[in-house]
Order: sequence, then structure tokens, then C-alpha cells
Amino acid sequence: MTFRRLLLPAVLFSAGHLFAASKEIIELQRDVAQIQDQLRNLQRSQDEKLSALTVLVQQALDAANKANTSVAVLESGIRQNLKDQEKSVVAPVAGVGLKIDQMTTDFQSLRDSVADVSARMGKLQQQIIDLSNAMKTMQTPAAPPPPGGDAAAAGGAPPIPAETLYANAMRDRSGGKPQLALQEFSDYLKYYGNTDLAPNAQFYIGEIHYQQGDYDSAIQEFDTVLEKYPDNNKTADAMYMKGITLMKMGQRTKGAQELRELIRKFPSSNLSEKACNQVKAVGLSCTAPAARSAKSRKR
Repeated sequence: MTFRRLLLPAVLFSAGHLFAASKEIIELQRDVAQIQDQLRNLQRSQDEKLSALTVLVQQALDAANKANTSVAVLESGIRQNLKDQEKSVVAPVAGVGLKIDQMTTDFQSLRDSVADVSARMGKLQQQIIDLSNAMKTMQTPAAPPPPGGDAAAAGGAPPIPAETLYANAMRDRSGGKPQLALQEFSDYLKYYGNTDLAPNAQFYIGEIHYQQGDYDSAIQEFDTVLEKYPDNNKTADAMYMKGITLMKMGQRTKGAQELRELIRKFPSSNLSEKACNQVKAVGLSCTAPAARSAKSRKR
């Protein structure tokens, strides 16, 4: 009888604890469902905004291309009209050749400006694509922590998923927080140095150093992009930034060599024309990219 009297309270006590644990689990499941709904709403909102921004960027690119074509047609028409006027004048008009050269220079500057706008739009579109890819993976739940999670983190486990870390770094870079972005890009390379976005993170570290005036560190980071990730979508950008950084440091010959190498390897890139203009700006010779020249002749 004594054993039965002791057993009944124990059973009632265990049942109470099980009921409390079941209630906590239900509340936890409800919280998780609410978080998932919020993530889906956030993803839907970001997709709509990114789609609209992509359309605007594409429209701006199309407008820039049309403007470039119109400038070329206008230049050709003016040159033809001036030549016709020269033929119709009996006595040579002094200074006509000088005016033609001046107008050609002015039109070339305008075309360079349009090309620069196109390059900037292309970079913006690439950043939108990178951000969109990162946002699409934010809805994926993180893997449950292994047993002894604190000890695993201390041993070098990634603190947050790769896509979230990269998206945070891009957000802080665009939001005027270069030091925080620098740390986040460094952490990304530490934990995810072999992913497809690792070259981008390495390049942006060099770009932040350049913007801060730390040219020596910028050169080292751009060299890392070229040496550790030789074939990626940031190779041309790294070569261009290395070239203009060397020029900023007073090493215009080395900078020009780097920019000429960019033109040789990527003749059809928008950066090749900009690189040639940079070389000419410091008084050195540069041959325009063959692919770009052929395109101009077709116009």
C-alpha cells in the first residue's frame, strides 16, 4: 500500500511536466510559422522591388545606347556637311580643319561620357543580380546547430549562412559603413573562400581600401583577386582598379601596362575603352580596342 501511495503522486507530477513541455513546443511551432510567413512576405516584397529596379536599369541602358548611336549619326552628318561646304567654297576657308578637329574632340568626350554611364549601369545591374541571389536564399532555414553548438562556433564554424553574410556586407557597403562591410567581407572569405561570390568579396575589399586612400592595401587585395581567382567576373574590374591605383600612387608606367593588359585580354569589355582613355589622360599612347573600333565603324 505504501508503494502505491508514493507511485500515484509521481505519475501525476510527470504528467504535469509533460503537459507543460507540450505547450511550450506548440508555442515554439507557432513562433516559427510566424517567422516563416514574415520571411515569405519579405522575399515577395524584395522580388517586386528588384524586378522594377531591373526594368529601370535596362531602360536606362537602352537609352544610353540610343544616345550613343544618335551622337555617332549626328557627328557623321556634321562632318559630311562641312566637307560639302569645303567643296563648294572656291577659296580655302582658314580654320575649318581646326574647327573640325575641335568638334571631333568634343563629340569623342561626349561618347566617352555615354560609355562611362553604360559601364556604371552594367555594374549596378550586376550588383542587383548579386543582391537578388542572396535574398532568394534568405528564406531557407538555417541548419540546426550540432551538439555543443558553442564549442563548435569557437572551433571555427561559420557564424551565419554565406548568403546572409554576403548580403549584409553589400548592404553596409552601399549604406556608407565601409569598416563594417570590410569586416563582413573578410569573414565571408574566412568561412566561404571557395564559393562563387568569393572573388566579388575579395574585389570589394580592395575597392574599399582604394576609396579610403589606402592604395598599398588596395593593390594587395586586387593582386589577390588576380592570383587566387584568375578567371572570374571580377578579373577585368580588378585589373582596371589596379591600373588606376598605380597611377594614383605616381606609378603611371606600371599603371598603363596593367591597363594595356586589360585591353589585350578583354577587348570587348566596357572597361577596355575606359582604360584606354585613362592611359591617354596621363600623356601615354594607347590603341583603342579592336572590337570596339569595329563596332564604331559599323555605325
